[in-house]
Amino acid sequence: MAPIRKLSLRRLELPLYRPYRLSYRTFETFEPYFVEVEDADGRVGFADAHISPGSSSETRQGGWAFLCERLAESVGREPDEAKTAALARFSESKVATTALVSALEVLEGNRLLEFPHPINMPLLTPINSAQEGEIRTEVEDWIGQGFRTFKVKVGKDVTADLARVAIIQDAVAGRATLRLDANRAYSRDQGTDFARQLNPENIDLFEQPCDSDDWEANRAVADASSVPLMLDEPICSLEDIERAASIPNVRFCKLKLKRFGGLERLEEGLRAVRSAGMEPVLGDGLGSDIHAWLEACVARETIRNAGEFNGFLKSRESLLVEPLRFEAGSIHILAGYRPTVDREALERVTIDSRHFH
Repeated sequence: MAPIRKLSLRRLELPLYRPYRLSYRTFETFEPYFVEVEDADGRVGFADAHISPGSSSETRQGGWAFLCERLAESVGREPDEAKTAALARFSESKVATTALVSALEVLEGNRLLEFPHPINMPLLTPINSAQEGEIRTEVEDWIGQGFRTFKVKVGKDVTADLARVAIIQDAVAGRATLRLDANRAYSRDQGTDFARQLNPENIDLFEQPCDSDDWEANRAVADASSVPLMLDEPICSLEDIERAASIPNVRFCKLKLKRFGGLERLEEGLRAVRSAGMEPVLGDGLGSDIHAWLEACVARETIRNAGEFNGFLKSRESLLVEPLRFEAGSIHILAGYRPTVDREALERVTIDSRHFH
């Protein structure tokens, strides 16, 4: 392919319809890094990825500096050479590397972005309310919109979490299933206590109870749990997938594009999860519609459950001229769809930028 002649980096600020609460942070906005690449023949590729403070050791400041260095080094290189150079330093800043590599894969017209049939995939949605009356109203609203899988955040207080889960189970009344997610917030004792007392009715899985690096604590919770566990934050490589598969009752592995270094590597990881005897789950709930498009393209032949790439439903701003379509609880993408960036929207949400040529 033609060498790269121009690259742009933007820090975006996407306002949300409502605050998005995790155990470690509440987001009022999403702030992804958007990377755009143009080659000497005028072909363009773009992607973005969101560094979530508190989710890992990767910081927004560090990711920005890393991308500035990698983009400057990529000028004049062929896309494949630029990808190889970025991936050689993947461990230094995984999300930042993924943004650049994915943009280069879009520039190249990666095979995963070509599909002759429409994509229609169910998505899950989070239950945000805390009070019983509000929970019941929210459940009815989501069910009315076609959602059949709910994400329930836990990890703050075992007793309160169990009570809230029970209210949601009662409100759902068998019409949907739940995925419980502690976002690494429980200690070993808290996680095992929660898992032992949990009523498994209509619960698909319990996600990442303890710290990413504390594999033994997560193993202990898996031993105690009446529902299967899913590991999330520690899964960034094929070796991590193999390690997760060695733990009894870990039956799901969640992968995110932003932690795997690109589309090709993500597909390889998802297939490795199934080969290891687990069920793959995919998606970043903090992603833009561009990120959701990329994850959906990889998901179409690799997962068979509700996708978690629902961040675009939380954001007030679309970055695309033809926004992704959501209907009856599912994402719908027409065959042959190739999005175009909405330049006015992009300028509206840009809070910082750098350009390299």
